Amino acid sequence: MSSTAIRPKLVAASPAERLKSAAPLLLAPVLAGLGLVAIGDGATWLTLTVAGLAMGLMIFIMASGLTVVFGLMDVINFGHGAFVSVGAFVGFTVLAWLAGWTQSPAVMLNLLAVFLAILASMAVTGGIGLMFERVIVAPVYGHHLKQILVTMGGLIVAQQLIHVIWGPDAIHLSRPPSLQGAVIFGEAAIEKYRLFAVAVGLVLFVAMRHVLRSTRVGLLVRAGVENGEMVEALGYRIRRLFLLVFMAGSALAGLGGVMWGLYQETITAHMGSEIMVLVFVVVIIGGLGSIEGCFIGALLVGLLSNYMAFLAPKVALVSTIALMVGVLMWRPQGLYPVVKAK
Repeated sequence: MSSTAIRPKLVAASPAERLKSAAPLLLAPVLAGLGLVAIGDGATWLTLTVAGLAMGLMIFIMASGLTVVFGLMDVINFGHGAFVSVGAFVGFTVLAWLAGWTQSPAVMLNLLAVFLAILASMAVTGGIGLMFERVIVAPVYGHHLKQILVTMGGLIVAQQLIHVIWGPDAIHLSRPPSLQGAVIFGEAAIEKYRLFAVAVGLVLFVAMRHVLRSTRVGLLVRAGVENGEMVEALGYRIRRLFLLVFMAGSALAGLGGVMWGLYQETITAHMGSEIMVLVFVVVIIGGLGSIEGCFIGALLVGLLSNYMAFLAPKVALVSTIALMVGVLMWRPQGLYPVVKAK
């Protein structure tokens, strides 16, 4: 069956609707501008801005899989943090095996080692996601309270298994030499790893947007988010699509775990559950099921957290919650909510 059979009809938007749709795109530049005014020093502002973008894009990597899973499958997966933690520990193991490459001064060997660690983490967490969906999530489709309980239980079990395999203590995760140190731009010193994280996050966002908008699989995913019953009626096996999306979301969490572990340079079994607060904030701000909204929400959270940590450290503890409240008062369904057919 032709994919054109499930293409939505295009309706011309009014100028007011276009303006309303474009408004969230201005939030990150406006926040950056306000940060420059408040900080006053250009070098400090540039350092904090790049740090905020790096933090935001790493959170986006973890949140993107969760928002698509919720948008398509209507599953509240509190176990998503387990995939983040497992991904970080698998990445640590691979990097330890490739110690000769990670300790080499050769840039290509360093990047290849990180790339292999990322691939291994995504493969392992994607496979765990397959079992997690079949055993834990599948029996509770349509029951949100049960989903919260069983996925939270899955998270606890995963954390205990990490203790069994890798031990209960925090583990130091060293960056390869080529990702250590800083690059000097004028008077600003910007960490190399943060530039690397920004590049990875941007590439992932562009790739996900391309897949969701320009491929057959992406078309089915978007159609399934908006009207799953219609997709089934057209002869597509949406249950298989659910499984594919859940595995992809789990693999992205594993990728985010490696990136976040290298960012913090310390990994623990509980790191996934700790970062999940920011992940859920980003998903809610962006609008459930929206990749674009998730991307903008992550940038806002990253920038605001770094600016406020510099300007008012005590206020920084509640700044992300205040941001979420402000956005929801403006747009109760998030910046770019996916509207499902009724």
